[in-house]
Amino acid sequence: MPYIVFTTTDNVSEAEWIGERILDERLGGCVNIVPKIKSIFRWEGKIEKTEETLLIIKTTDEKLDELETRIGEIHSYENPEFLAISVDKGEEDYLEWLRESVK
Repeated sequence: MPYIVFTTTDNVSEAEWIGERILDERLGGCVNIVPKIKSIFRWEGKIEKTEETLLIIKTTDEKLDELETRIGEIHSYENPEFLAISVDKGEEDYLEWLRESVK
């Protein structure tokens, strides 16, 4: 089953570095990087507002746990976001490419 995973970083350089590690290690087939998103969240009892960079990672259920562990290891955040959403339907050629990309 394919998954889309979201995580954020505080800058584009770190996002690109993480994205390259994910692809090098075949934990994902594609990483989209969306710079300059505005994030508002509660952290340590305070509401924070900051600019972040969003990574959108396409992977498979076989790689999901390993991807979560690896992001935790290489991410600069103390508590990095890791949200995985299963994909119920997708274009079959794309899904086959994704499966082959993470083998």
